[in-house]
Amino acid sequence: MADRMPGWRNRSHLYKINLQSGARQKLTSGALSTSQASISPDGRRLLVTRSKVDLEQRPYSTSQLYVLDIVTLEAELLWEGPWLAGAQWVPDGKTILMLGGPSLFGEIGINIPTGTSPNEYDTQAYFFDPVEKKVEPLTKGFDPSINQAHFSLSENCIYFVVTEADFVHLYRYSPKSKEFEKMYCGVDALGSFSIARGKPMGVYIGSSATVPHKAFTIDLKRRRSSLFRDPSSEDFADVGFGELESWTYRNQRGRDIACRVYYPPRFDPKRKYPCIVNYYGGTSPVTRGFGGRYPLNYYAAQGYIVFVLQPSGATGFGQDFSGLHVNDWGQIVADEILDGVKKFTETHPFVDPARIGCIGASFGGFMTMLLQTRSSLFATAIAHAGISSIASYWGEGYWGYLYSAYATANSFPWNRKDLYIEQSPLFNADKISTPLLLLHGSADTNVPPGESTQLFTALKLLGREVEYIQILDQNHHIMEYGKRILWTKTILAWFDRWLKRQPQWWFDLYPIIFDNAEKTDDIIKKDVS
Repeated sequence: MADRMPGWRNRSHLYKINLQSGARQKLTSGALSTSQASISPDGRRLLVTRSKVDLEQRPYSTSQLYVLDIVTLEAELLWEGPWLAGAQWVPDGKTILMLGGPSLFGEIGINIPTGTSPNEYDTQAYFFDPVEKKVEPLTKGFDPSINQAHFSLSENCIYFVVTEADFVHLYRYSPKSKEFEKMYCGVDALGSFSIARGKPMGVYIGSSATVPHKAFTIDLKRRRSSLFRDPSSEDFADVGFGELESWTYRNQRGRDIACRVYYPPRFDPKRKYPCIVNYYGGTSPVTRGFGGRYPLNYYAAQGYIVFVLQPSGATGFGQDFSGLHVNDWGQIVADEILDGVKKFTETHPFVDPARIGCIGASFGGFMTMLLQTRSSLFATAIAHAGISSIASYWGEGYWGYLYSAYATANSFPWNRKDLYIEQSPLFNADKISTPLLLLHGSADTNVPPGESTQLFTALKLLGREVEYIQILDQNHHIMEYGKRILWTKTILAWFDRWLKRQPQWWFDLYPIIFDNAEKTDDIIKKDVS
């Protein structure tokens, strides 16, 4: 199965190198690759992980955790199971801190109603005693999802970098009191983080929705951060940002859905603005980091209100919230997006309800497609690397069946046609009337480009307004600099065409070539008018 991934049969192993003599000693070998997870405090033992294919149960691979004595080369299997995300020694050299899904140790880490499946992307933290085989769940009642874990030897505590709603925060955890303390870091989205070996000092990189990435030092004892480097200060010295508003609405389940609004610079509440709605809708929120694949500040600077939602199913809001992603495939999310946009326009009269567009990528691209089969609310829509047929995505690409091991627990095309067919936009293409732009990298190994190609084919035969731009030699993310610029211009030109009634930029980028040349004059007149 995994041979679809180039180089999958290559194997990696661990070596020990004597830095003085240059002598090398191979520590691991065999049919499975090995990775180093952690070095024991005394420097003598390694935690080593292996993964083996196991097609009989989700997630179709089993992780193994070994302890390897680097002097005697004796290895002992400590643990074997699914959903492992990481492991490291606790400073006492006896206990292991393990990160993984709620089901890492069976039911002990699960905190959702009986009869529902947990979202295994919602990473939890555990203490594991390999001798007594005892497990202590540390974050079972802690809503944020764990991204990173760092021990502070000088304080005897753990620092967790976590996803919390649409923020990425730092928390201090005391194993003695079993309490979490949020640390103020001065940013909304914490990135890489590191702690000094013998002092209560740390360094980190972070950004906020309207603040570019900066580097900081933090005195962990005094809880005080200081700016260390601001590499973009000159680049953004003359750039003005619009205001950012946090906004929530209550869904039909009685839970508040977190949203945020980007305003254009020099915003005038007496005007009517076009609006771009952005979402992911998959298993993680659209966090408040600066820039990224969709530069929301840049969209706002072009005269748009940008509205971002964090629908049910995302991690960072608690296991009961993230668990709604499993075996749903967009039903809950679609309802929440449509309901949220309607309530947003009702409470924000400066948004023109006739000029609302939407955009999403990957699962968010699927949501863009799905939304158009459910509603005519949007004046236009853009789907990048969207999934039009859940069944073909499941069986093709590198990750389809692996992602479905998380998202559609024990549900397959042969036993859940209601999901794989009825929820697939391709099988509901005749319901789409919204002008739709499909974007896809021609070398996408995650969501194969055929997902856009087949929906494009359907909509063209149905006579619907659709365009398909394939970015040559690009994968799931558009990374090549020149193509990234053109891709961004393409997105804005499409929105300008349909939301500002300014088609000139679009037709300048993509001169008109029609299947029926006789329609050329009529369509140009319609767009310009």
